Amino acid sequence: MRYTTALFDLDGTITDSGTGIMNSIRYALRKYDLPVPSDEVLRTFVGPPLQEQFQAVCGLTEEEGRRMVQAYREYYRDRGIFENSVYDGIPETLKALKNHGVRILMATSKPEEFAKRIADHFGFAQYFDYIGGACMDGKRTDKHEVIEYVLKTCGITAAERAQTIMIGDRSHDIIGAKKAGLHSLGVLYGYGGREELEEAGADHIVRTAEEIVGVMISE
Repeated sequence: MRYTTALFDLDGTITDSGTGIMNSIRYALRKYDLPVPSDEVLRTFVGPPLQEQFQAVCGLTEEEGRRMVQAYREYYRDRGIFENSVYDGIPETLKALKNHGVRILMATSKPEEFAKRIADHFGFAQYFDYIGGACMDGKRTDKHEVIEYVLKTCGITAAERAQTIMIGDRSHDIIGAKKAGLHSLGVLYGYGGREELEEAGADHIVRTAEEIVGVMISE
């Protein structure tokens, strides 16, 4: 088997969370009377750390960015979190990997508390050996930091990283994997395009969830 451990991103990789995230952003912007950008711009919030994206897109200070994240969570915590759906083929892919003995972990920039609620709600928590994410206080949002946290928590050694792969839909996932010395796989059904994933240096790129299994277990 080519890879023995798989780290999955959540938003744009396991679930299509765009609707809930975009509605939560709209809520936060309207709360502070800020202009709401186009859907195309709002889609860029899916994946990257939220505070950084609020600051970059809206021209906000660090403090203003933190305030926007808090407003975002007012909507997201109970409503936006479930305006979400699992991508076609994901349950079957996770089951197939599990049946092949692959250790399946999650590394998301979403707060760990939310990630666990989503996994439980949509029924795919059963496939994960560990679900790791950001802290609610804004710490550990950088994807490389999250990856290192998950690897350390799960006791993955330096030697085992050679058979470990990060699976995600945005450049942050690929760049974070490279920094951690992992292989990487970009998915095209999420929120990042082929050009973004290729420029970030993805080792593999697939169109569908089902193709992930072939990459993982081929010799």
